[in-house]
Amino acid sequence: MGLGRSFNRLWLSQGLSNTADGLVSAAIPLLAVAITRDPLLIGGMTVANFLPWLLFTLPSGELADRIDRRLIMVVGNVFRAVAFGLLVLALLAHLHSIVILYLAVFLAGSAETMVDNAALTVPPRLVERKDLERANGRLFAVQSAINTFVGPPVGAALFAVSAWLVFTTGAGLFAIAALALITLPRLLPTASEVNNSRPTPGSIARNIRAGWSYFWNHKLLRRVAFISASINGFGAATGGLIVLVATGPLGVTPAWWGVFIAVPAVGSIAGSLIASKLVRVIGGGPVTWLAALVPAATYAAFGLSTSVVLVEIFLFCSAVATAMNQIVVSTLRQASVPDELLGRVTAAYRLIVLGVVPLGALLGGVLAHYRGTSATFIGASIGLTLAALVFASRVTTRGLREAEQAGHPGTSAQSPGPDRSDADSGELADTEVVTQQN
Repeated sequence: MGLGRSFNRLWLSQGLSNTADGLVSAAIPLLAVAITRDPLLIGGMTVANFLPWLLFTLPSGELADRIDRRLIMVVGNVFRAVAFGLLVLALLAHLHSIVILYLAVFLAGSAETMVDNAALTVPPRLVERKDLERANGRLFAVQSAINTFVGPPVGAALFAVSAWLVFTTGAGLFAIAALALITLPRLLPTASEVNNSRPTPGSIARNIRAGWSYFWNHKLLRRVAFISASINGFGAATGGLIVLVATGPLGVTPAWWGVFIAVPAVGSIAGSLIASKLVRVIGGGPVTWLAALVPAATYAAFGLSTSVVLVEIFLFCSAVATAMNQIVVSTLRQASVPDELLGRVTAAYRLIVLGVVPLGALLGGVLAHYRGTSATFIGASIGLTLAALVFASRVTTRGLREAEQAGHPGTSAQSPGPDRSDADSGELADTEVVTQQN
């Protein structure tokens, strides 16, 4: 059964922009090492990539709750096309500068915070509640398939032909993604129908605080955010070490490296596609546990085993569980948060979940330097298991369902009332607020 023309246009646009993301994500590090071999300058690419998330995530949530979300996605994709288009012009002019690459990555990343945040608030406006899991599953499936499975190999192949070719292709795909979104209906946030006051620095700050306050006082959302942050943090701590273990103790040759990393990509696609049916069978609570415990077991396998088959099985299962958890969490946010707050609450959530990535990568590198890769993987396994015991133990299927049913997308309020949400008791405060979130 289809999900409607409007959703299909969103799906097409996301597929195009994810293809562009996959292409440039492979080409950016290749261009960086072609410009400089200085490890410090190469490491600066991570800073340029993640700094926009720390600076603009909360403001992008405020923007998504104030203006047409379709317009945000269109302008954001155009901005990304322009950023990489300028990089192409620099390459054609033989201006091979790491500073120019930093600038292009930073500008594109800044636009991405706006596009991704707005896109996560759109599905509830295009499909019915009963179809949210299926809609989110399709969006995450195309993201997993293209971002990690199709885009990077194609991007690397295009880069081998010419650096400017891959970035030109990426810029063109971002532009086409913007065109696909123009045909969507206007997606004005609910609050705009009752609050058309001129924004001021003070009102913007109050709105951002209102979204953060709603998120923080929503115990269930806060808990799942901490679980996801733990998964991302320990994933970042070990992500850069996987290639060392794979090509070392596991004996994966460079020729088989592409196959090795393709297995979890397939798992992500599979998890996204089966989530809507499987979550109905086992419930969202067990999915939350699996999303933490399966990666924890995978880290233990990396630290203790020399069997590449065993490690690949764990990687596949870990990707399935993580993809399913993404859909559970996205559906919880979309169904339980009032529409006029959804942009800001999503932004607050993502600030927690993505803000730990640079810290996790730094801590993982330091631990591996002094204690070795095996100790780092074992430490990540223990740490993520403890995080599951602390946070996932109080997230139940009953609590998730009642939180979703208690959402009032059309309600208007300003600050959250006292929160009684507790995943164990199944109670959720009928929290009222006056504005927004990401």
